[in-house]
Amino acid sequence: MKLVLATKNPGKLAELVDLFKGLDYEVQTLADYPEINEIEETGTTFIENATIKAIAVANLTSELSLADDSGLEVVALNNRPGIKSSRYAKSDKERNQKLLAELNNIPADKRQAQFVCAIAIATPDGKIEPIQETVEGFIAAEPRGENGFGFDPIFFFPPLGKTFAELSREEKAKYSHRGKALRKAKIILKEILNTKS
Repeated sequence: MKLVLATKNPGKLAELVDLFKGLDYEVQTLADYPEINEIEETGTTFIENATIKAIAVANLTSELSLADDSGLEVVALNNRPGIKSSRYAKSDKERNQKLLAELNNIPADKRQAQFVCAIAIATPDGKIEPIQETVEGFIAAEPRGENGFGFDPIFFFPPLGKTFAELSREEKAKYSHRGKALRKAKIILKEILNTKS
């Protein structure tokens, strides 16, 4: 059975592909469908945007689709950048620099933030399974670590005393917003396989 991941983001793909080990899916991505243009995210929440992408890809490919929308919410910035996280600046480095500049005068104990990951699984016949998970932390004073992508170098995770960019792939999969959401997605995908077999 085919499963189309509604993304071209290499960082996300690396994390998503780990999920499908042991699942009997033929995994494809939007790179396998060059005719599909960028899907506009017109929702006002992470779940809405993930659902829009998943439905669009399921309709365009006639296959089971999984889409995610994720981002960073910073309390001191009224939960910005939120759903506009990927459009906050042109590159990961610029996004991190811009966020640190905005928080320049904010003390360490007031730099609470959370990562949010929404996942939607859509079937070609219109069934939707939405999932949302979060992980809480703080914005660090400066970038640290070489792993991950996006805001990972400045997202400090107190339980491990590291930024997300300092975590191993295994640690990130265990604790991150996306890891938690993907574990729930895996259960749903197993159930879909079982109903088809």
